[in-house]
Amino acid sequence: MVAAGRVTVDGQVPPREGRLIDPEREEVQLDGRPLVQRNIQRRYLALNKPVGVVSTARDPGGRPTVLGLVEDHKGLFPVGRLDLDSRGLMLLTDDGDLALRLTHPRYQVVKTYRVTIKGPVRQEQLTALRLGPVLVDGPTNPVEIRLLRSGPRRSLLLIQLAEGRQRQIRRMCAAVGAKVEDLERVAIGDLRLGTLTLGRSRELSEGEVRRLRHSVGLK
Repeated sequence: MVAAGRVTVDGQVPPREGRLIDPEREEVQLDGRPLVQRNIQRRYLALNKPVGVVSTARDPGGRPTVLGLVEDHKGLFPVGRLDLDSRGLMLLTDDGDLALRLTHPRYQVVKTYRVTIKGPVRQEQLTALRLGPVLVDGPTNPVEIRLLRSGPRRSLLLIQLAEGRQRQIRRMCAAVGAKVEDLERVAIGDLRLGTLTLGRSRELSEGEVRRLRHSVGLK
């Protein structure tokens, strides 16, 4: 196509053997149509999803969705999912490359959850969770767990895992006889929920975006 003269760089036909280009500064066209879009301004929002909000762009049943919590959500879509009865950090973006890698098992992105359990948690339950209990859809991978608080009425765990099965933490806890009362996602990789108010969103800083993309091998 280059040799046939169908390709131009900034309006000029390159040599038949081609040449190197800078896709951030030069516009490449094939048959008069741009191949490379320059200076695309992607958007990245952290959202604190409340319980009862669906973590999809649309819901056939008319339930509130995460996009409905953002005033200007044009082009945005949620990355991954968070159960209807769970709350916490979600990422909204229009960056398809990042979204794909954050949700693909190959990249092993760790998510962190604060999990409230009804009643005390026994040591054998913690051991079984750390080893990864077997669920109906197969064995789970070992997970990192810290017991933050244990009491007669409820206990608090910090759980980190890279798998993303449907309702996985709730099902893992149920498999060892522990009942989840509350589940809050507080981190996706290095991205933290922090003090973000429930139901509100904020734009990520350049540093947060850079670290998030770097963690999955993107520049």
